[in-house]
Amino acid sequence: MSFNELDRAQILAEALPYIQKFSGKTIVVRYDSGAVHGEMIETVISDIILLSLVGIRVVVVHGGTPEINNMLALLGRESKFADGLRCTDAQTMPVVQQVLCGQVNKDLVAALNRLGGRAVGLCGLDGGLFQAKKLDEKYGLVGNIVKVDAAMVSSALASGYIPVVAPVAQGTDGPTSYNADADTAAARLAVAMEAEKLVLLTDVRGLFRTPGDEATLIPELQLSSVPALVREGVIAGEMVHKVDCCVNAVRSGVGSAVILNGRVSHCLLTELLTDAGVGTMLTN
Repeated sequence: MSFNELDRAQILAEALPYIQKFSGKTIVVRYDSGAVHGEMIETVISDIILLSLVGIRVVVVHGGTPEINNMLALLGRESKFADGLRCTDAQTMPVVQQVLCGQVNKDLVAALNRLGGRAVGLCGLDGGLFQAKKLDEKYGLVGNIVKVDAAMVSSALASGYIPVVAPVAQGTDGPTSYNADADTAAARLAVAMEAEKLVLLTDVRGLFRTPGDEATLIPELQLSSVPALVREGVIAGEMVHKVDCCVNAVRSGVGSAVILNGRVSHCLLTELLTDAGVGTMLTN
């Protein structure tokens, strides 16, 4: 037997206890098309399919910032952001809804099905999955999710599907739809599903003790250590919001949350099914 064959056998043997640990458990993956692109799209999708095939209940929540930006540009309109959130006026919201619930969602579903998975597309409007109130007037039609009804997602999982969810929410304070932050939607859904793990795919490996120095990756972080790292500037910029989502999810019952680089080949399999781990995991 060659070294390569032995190596493959060792990898499979190493994965077995993790498959046993996660089999039947729910994992919510926040898929970021801004971080996962090119050949990595197929790699991440293949990872999701494999996890599903070994009995792990995978739920995908996606955003669509690049796709919405492109569509608005085609329409001759400018993309505007405040505090990391898209300013969504009454003219922009239909574009957001069409791109997220249509183009991005169905492209992702089609890719999963084409590569051998069984996926179904949902959005936060289906079955009242995400219900929200206006977050703040300055953001326009951006919603703060106040309720999650995960019955549709649970039904899809029970039928053997991989649910793919677009973060558009039903307004509870008026007859409108709201644009919802995808990180927040994934975290809230993970809590509602009593998920074992929340995974946020990004364009960085995780948190670094020295920002920008990958040799200082923090592989595991207790929630109690987060405030000090924010004060020290170790957690800064957009990462503050992502870490907050992870902290809120874990405090609300999710087993753990991990920040992963979606541009690393087979990052999901390495993080979930091996001893190595490739990101930063937050635990309580």
